[in-house]
Amino acid sequence: MFYREAGQFKTSYEADQALFPIRQDRIAMGLILAVAFIGIPALANDFFLTSIMIPFLVFSLAAIGLNVLTGFCGQLSLGTGAFMGVGAYAAYKLTSIFPDVNVILLVLLSGFFSAGIGAIFGLPSLRIKGLYLAVTTLAAQFFLEWCFIRIPWLYNYNASGAIEIPQREMFGIIVSGAEAAPITRYFIVLTIVVAIAFLVANLIRGRIGRSWMMIRDMDIAAELMGIRPLRAKLLAFAVSSYICGVAGAMMVFFWLNAAEPSSYSITLSFQILFMVILGGLGSISGAFLGAAFIWILPLILRFLPGLVGIDVAAEAVHHVQFMIVGALIIFFLIVEPHGLARLWQIGKQKLRVWPFPY
Repeated sequence: MFYREAGQFKTSYEADQALFPIRQDRIAMGLILAVAFIGIPALANDFFLTSIMIPFLVFSLAAIGLNVLTGFCGQLSLGTGAFMGVGAYAAYKLTSIFPDVNVILLVLLSGFFSAGIGAIFGLPSLRIKGLYLAVTTLAAQFFLEWCFIRIPWLYNYNASGAIEIPQREMFGIIVSGAEAAPITRYFIVLTIVVAIAFLVANLIRGRIGRSWMMIRDMDIAAELMGIRPLRAKLLAFAVSSYICGVAGAMMVFFWLNAAEPSSYSITLSFQILFMVILGGLGSISGAFLGAAFIWILPLILRFLPGLVGIDVAAEAVHHVQFMIVGALIIFFLIVEPHGLARLWQIGKQKLRVWPFPY
């Protein structure tokens, strides 16, 4: 009975409404944060941080942003990659216009530009929903991607058409650019992801989050109960786009160091959508689980033959990797359509009554 709640009394409203009301959850979260902030930096090498952990955190944040819109508010979106691109290009322009401002602050401010664009393309959500809304966001994806290619001002008239991140320092430490240490970039990305995930978790539990879930479940009933659908949906688009914009800016500033318009194509939008569906709609932890499944699992499968001493051609490993990941996606969607987060909830419920079967 590892998750037994007996003896854990709540004597105030604040204790009952705490983010982690069960002691075991608080201990588990403390251990996860300790591993993330202490264990991984102490043991991991530069390759592990740059190729696995930093992109995993970036994709997790983007999945959280899409989950706000699709999982909690029920508005299907296929333009996540474009909104991430808006954040990346906005942060790049801000660093060009304000070279002396802290680059981390500019990355966070770039999300507001993405939020404004997302709210504009979210206006049709009052009249249309479902696949029709998905087509609207798909149009946003193609339009914004066209802007990234055809408007030279966005990439400072670079002959290559790409954005190249300048070197910036904070307190004498290089935090962006090719010379920035992977451990420095990892700590910056991790801190931003943890802070935004904590804020979103509290936002979902409040009045705004409840209004989103009411819109998701039945928008007509929500409107009859006093919820304003347009304001709630536009706020969901704005918050979701802000988070995706910050993720897109971190993707180029603290991971890739340079990016082309193809970096934020429709492929990225579908990749983030798969992370949300597999991890679990309407779950913050599901965003991390889905990102781990889509990004980390293929990397493990790619290097697994070499680790066990099996000599397999690179192209064969690539094809087998796609086959295994695709089969696992089908398997998990059949076993639990609500995602990996739901499997963890079921497992935690079993731990509450173990070893008894009821």
